[in-house]
Amino acid sequence: MNSTERLFAKERKYIHILTGLLTVSVLSGFLTCIGDAFPVWKQWTVLLHTAVGIAMVVVLLVYLVVHFQRTIGLRRPILSFVGILAAFFSLIFAVTGLYIVLAGQREADRWVYDLHVGSATFALAIILVHIASHWIFLPERRKQQSNLHYPSLDNSGSRIIWLSTGAGILLVIVATGVYSLHASPYRDVATIQPYTYPYGEHPFRPSQTETATGGFLDAKRIGDSANCAVCHQDIAAQWKQSIHAQAASDKTYQTNIKLLAEKKGMAATRYCEGCHAPVALLSGQLTTGGKLDTKGHLEEGVSCLGCHGIDRIEHVKGVASYRFAPQSPYLFEGDNNAIAIQLHNFLIKMQPRQHRTDMSRDVLAKPELCATCHAQFMDKEFNGWGWVKMQDDYSAWLNSPYSQQTRQTYAQASPRRCQDCHFPLVAGNDPSANAQGLIKSHFNAGANTAIPWFSGNREQIKRVQDFLQSDQVRITLDKPNRLNATEGTKFVNPNATTISESPGYFYLGEDISIKVAVTNAQVGHNFPGGTTDINEVWIHFQAVDGQDRIIFESGGITNTGDVEKDAYFYRSIPIDRHGDQVWRHDLFNMVGDSFKRIISPASSDITAFTFTIPDWAKSPVTVTADLNYRKLNNKYAKWALKDKNARLPITIMASDSLAMPLRIQPELIKMR
Repeated sequence: MNSTERLFAKERKYIHILTGLLTVSVLSGFLTCIGDAFPVWKQWTVLLHTAVGIAMVVVLLVYLVVHFQRTIGLRRPILSFVGILAAFFSLIFAVTGLYIVLAGQREADRWVYDLHVGSATFALAIILVHIASHWIFLPERRKQQSNLHYPSLDNSGSRIIWLSTGAGILLVIVATGVYSLHASPYRDVATIQPYTYPYGEHPFRPSQTETATGGFLDAKRIGDSANCAVCHQDIAAQWKQSIHAQAASDKTYQTNIKLLAEKKGMAATRYCEGCHAPVALLSGQLTTGGKLDTKGHLEEGVSCLGCHGIDRIEHVKGVASYRFAPQSPYLFEGDNNAIAIQLHNFLIKMQPRQHRTDMSRDVLAKPELCATCHAQFMDKEFNGWGWVKMQDDYSAWLNSPYSQQTRQTYAQASPRRCQDCHFPLVAGNDPSANAQGLIKSHFNAGANTAIPWFSGNREQIKRVQDFLQSDQVRITLDKPNRLNATEGTKFVNPNATTISESPGYFYLGEDISIKVAVTNAQVGHNFPGGTTDINEVWIHFQAVDGQDRIIFESGGITNTGDVEKDAYFYRSIPIDRHGDQVWRHDLFNMVGDSFKRIISPASSDITAFTFTIPDWAKSPVTVTADLNYRKLNNKYAKWALKDKNARLPITIMASDSLAMPLRIQPELIKMR
């Protein structure tokens, strides 16, 4: 056997293996691209495609080396060019395939997957052209030598193709059949038995929540956010610091929910838990014998799936008015076995199309989604009184210029949703990051400085305070100008100066009235929003003389940490059926408000502070107005935290000041 025949024999050995692997790879790859659904058989096909593809890359590299050794001296430019082109595209789909295996299909790198499919298609087509061209241009005498057919293929080629196709199909069928015997790790029944129904036959009432199955769901279907963090580390780290993650473990919420359970029974807590702890609600924990502080429920709060598992909005009246739909399962979903978990996560990484469809439902981009929990009502069945409307940030947004669904709109402005402010795009290293490397922030910065203060999370407090101070609300002092003001006793021709504004100053002993305007400039809903009964927003107004002695003050803080009672507040005061204030946030006793002062979007509220300039004051008088915000008023915070020394942080959202000179009134000067 000469050297040429030895190379043919060596090449034939590899081409047989490569033909079988290529057949299974092409067939399995084609099947994984058909349709959007991702059933069990297709998932096994992806695993088969991956395993065969890796093996094929190894054999392909060895084959190309042997093949080029044999053909390097042949003078057939057309065949050589087509062969090199085939090798080039083969290497591209090999490299892109290995990249997908190692890194997965990242959102920003979708082009890699497209290149993989495209280069594989081109490579296959060019290989077929190369084979056909070789036979066409092969000399007649070479065609008679069956042992030298291109490229060392013999009559066994078709048999290899059929055998490998059959073997691949059989493997997928067997794997699918065996997996069908795999017991589901989920138990979609109420965790606590027996489960009581004091609010009718619906399992979740008085919460407005629905499920796609119509019944309970295993807690692992809603919780298990740690599994999401395996791939989405940046987003999970942000979520962990958010108010959503701590919606159930919040100390003040726990005080209130335990009060509700004590007064009205465990089933009544379903009203709150649908928004604060959907894992507890949907898994059937909230009934007689259930617990409010179950490990996992507190840790999850509004879990990843608490939002991403929603597929439909039932209505926009709130009280958890969403429908939860379990995601389409990948292999071994919910299993605790380490190998099963690795295979499950690997499949999502390899083919995230179904995962992307389930986790990025269109409903997530709609402001109505926020209405399901950030709107609230109570009916007679629950409060024993009648239908009462409570917080409703969604309707306030709907009536604002930002929704562009009213006559009141900003010129040339695009609509701004809840998500645009509270989930802005930020840089992040995550599989879901877009082509610019941006992800939706899950810090969920809003107005809650209390929860991060409880947990000692200074970074989140700073993040929330920066958000509050980012020109959301403005405060402006109206400078008092005097139409008859004079600067001296000598006559000056008015035409000799271009000054159009009269100077402002105060007289000693004069009664002064300063107007203060507070403008809701950037908040997309009413200000303040949310729990206006326990939030504390007020104007701190102060006038001091040139020696920093206080002339007048409104809205100061007392020694006990309370705001002065006569301060100018933006808040609501709910009352019960007896007319008494509902100050513990036990809203099941609420029948209405005795007082409510809020500012709608793009509107202003104007008030005035009146005081007298004392004779001892030294010039100038500096007047300052601060808009102060404290999440939770002092009285409620001390009760809910069970801490008489509790002092929550106060944020100055906006400030304005002016300095005015002092003068002695002309009449008094003449008397002297």
